[in-house]
Amino acid sequence: MNIIETPIKDLVIIEPKVWADERGYFFESYNQQLFKNLGIDADFVQDNQSFSHKNALRGLHAQATPYAQGKLVRVIQGRVLDVAVDIRKKSPTYGQHFSIELSGENKKMFYVPPGFLHGFVTLEDQTIFSYKCTALYHKNAEVGVIWNDEDLGINWGIDANDALISPKDAVLPKFSEIESPF
Repeated sequence: MNIIETPIKDLVIIEPKVWADERGYFFESYNQQLFKNLGIDADFVQDNQSFSHKNALRGLHAQATPYAQGKLVRVIQGRVLDVAVDIRKKSPTYGQHFSIELSGENKKMFYVPPGFLHGFVTLEDQTIFSYKCTALYHKNAEVGVIWNDEDLGINWGIDANDALISPKDAVLPKFSEIESPF
């Protein structure tokens, strides 16, 4: 595995070693000891998977402490634009975001530690998105920001009129209206 640092501290891209031949491919998507050796010492306790149609936009979400979640995300099938926003108040990159395309083809993984909002938009139909979480989900700990907040300036790569958004995500507050729990 190869770790690629992003411009935002602690947010990393993971490129697994893939063995491919005429039968297909194989790779380790998670190995606790290897991840620890690479600097990701996380205890994953919950796995989630979503299936989405093209232009489904999920996010931006986080969970407040003490239920803050780190997430190891990847795409099994299809493609997404994955986005993380730093909401750590004392971070020099507070309020900044980073995005990356993840796909079943490129097999890249993205580690989003606690202290970040996270979201993604699907770029293909029948996209299967998988994530490992470092804490269990707690509804009362939800934190969220509206996906199209102009202050964040995220380019989601789709027309806003095409975005498929849940009713819950459609009414999230702006970044300036939340008090960061980190």
